[in-house]
Amino acid sequence: MSNILIVAEHAEGKIKKYSLELACKGAELANKTGGKAVALVIGGIAKDVAAEFGEYGIKKVVIAENPSLKFYSAESYSKVVSEAVTFEKASIVIGSASPLGKDLLPSVAAKLGVGFAQDCVSLDVEGSKLKVRRPVFAGKALMDFVFQSSPQVATARPNSFPIAKSGSSAPEIILLASDGGAIRAKVKEIKQVEKGETDVAEADIIVSGGRAVGNPENFKIIYDLAHVLHGSVGASRAAVDAGFISHDHQVGQTGKTVNPKLYIACGISGAIQHLAGMRTSHVIVAINKDAEAPIFTKADFGIVGDLFKIVPLLTEKLKKAIQE
Repeated sequence: MSNILIVAEHAEGKIKKYSLELACKGAELANKTGGKAVALVIGGIAKDVAAEFGEYGIKKVVIAENPSLKFYSAESYSKVVSEAVTFEKASIVIGSASPLGKDLLPSVAAKLGVGFAQDCVSLDVEGSKLKVRRPVFAGKALMDFVFQSSPQVATARPNSFPIAKSGSSAPEIILLASDGGAIRAKVKEIKQVEKGETDVAEADIIVSGGRAVGNPENFKIIYDLAHVLHGSVGASRAAVDAGFISHDHQVGQTGKTVNPKLYIACGISGAIQHLAGMRTSHVIVAINKDAEAPIFTKADFGIVGDLFKIVPLLTEKLKKAIQE
């Protein structure tokens, strides 16, 4: 019997979408191992919000709330997760390959002295062993790994698993007494940037612009198309480096790894660093005037032409189709 511990994330009193994904996947794995799926929430969250996990198959929610845990710290949070692993006798620990998860879960694995797999696109179990699939060589290949150490620690790429309500009973909710221990570097304040569309790491639809967009003002046509599709705006590293848009929109090896249902690349040539961050998108549409651009080798649909003519036209056509 193997218990599954899901390290959940939340913001502004809401559970992150990719944590609900992991709740569903964790419940599925727990059914196979004969154990139970437990969600760990650090930093405090309302009990009625935590109870939402029960709708996704979670049997128990552990809340670690302490003033010292208000802001994220790898030192304190990894200590809390390690304590929760022992407390819940968890043999499998999974989190999201979000910026927080990519920093936290390796620290947890190091603290526990066990193996770790990052950015997995598939999670399964063979007996009591966790089997994962993850991209290697900048996403050029996929490799399967089976853990030998225990507990087994991994992060999963957001948007890799479906979200489906599978439970109706309220989960057991308990408080974990932990202060996170000594913290050498403390966050005093977090300043929020202006609120906009969904973070690209969570978005189902992304419209991205590249260097060919030309300047910050021209990014308006990218935003217009994204808003019609109720999607988010992404960008290549070249566009971010040129100052066209802020870094939090950057998709790629040095930006965010995304896995949307639809990815529209506008004026992006398709450098390997960018492809590494979006090549697992379910459907890829490329718009580029260079018919030899590498992006077309990965695209499901390609349009060769001027993005300044095609994108506004596509926006208008979609707007009319949606209205009808």
